[in-house]
Amino acid sequence: MPAEPGPRAVLFDMDGTLIDSEKVWDRSLVEVLRWLGGTDLSPEARRETLGGNLRSSLAIVFREAGVVQTPELSEQAAGRLVDRTAELFEGGLPWRPGALTALRTVREAGFATALVTNTGRYLTDKALFGIGAEHFDVTVCGDEVPRGKPAPDPYLRAASLLGLAAEDCVAVEDSPTGIAAAEASGAAVLAVPCEVPIPPGPGRVVWPTLEGITAADLTAAHREVRERQAA
Repeated sequence: MPAEPGPRAVLFDMDGTLIDSEKVWDRSLVEVLRWLGGTDLSPEARRETLGGNLRSSLAIVFREAGVVQTPELSEQAAGRLVDRTAELFEGGLPWRPGALTALRTVREAGFATALVTNTGRYLTDKALFGIGAEHFDVTVCGDEVPRGKPAPDPYLRAASLLGLAAEDCVAVEDSPTGIAAAEASGAAVLAVPCEVPIPPGPGRVVWPTLEGITAADLTAAHREVRERQAA
């Protein structure tokens, strides 16, 4: 394992962090919105859906369509959203810049690793065909915890499965929703923006890309966050 006092694990978000799938989700959500009688997601709604789970994203779509979210309609819309997204995932998903090399780097350095996503298990397993499940010691999906991101539950579960405290981990995230979840868990955050800018914060270090990242960079990010919090 990496020498103390650095992190003992790296916890990776999936959508927008490892793979460029936020645009896929956007396409599926717009198709469901139009099925409900709407036209397009507003820029504000698009930002709200970033890093969200199925329930929260559907609520935004119903709101944008101006349609009452009945249980029957919700079930139909969820089915359409999952089925369409699965079709798009099966077509292949491009890597975010530097993401594949970053995964290999942290594994070679001896860090434990986890995939921590708000996406449900069914779709995550489809994405893992392309990403490679071998990169992760554990995976935690949004439908496997009581509350998805921005609640800390997914990150707390991942750390627990690894036998660690979240404070011993660095979470790699791209969205405000995911960053809020990771910070609430106690993990230090390496924020790599994808669709929206990420401002500085005491619990995070912001990098423009994962390209060229090293084990030393992750250790430095963890230390920087901990020193800020101790000050």
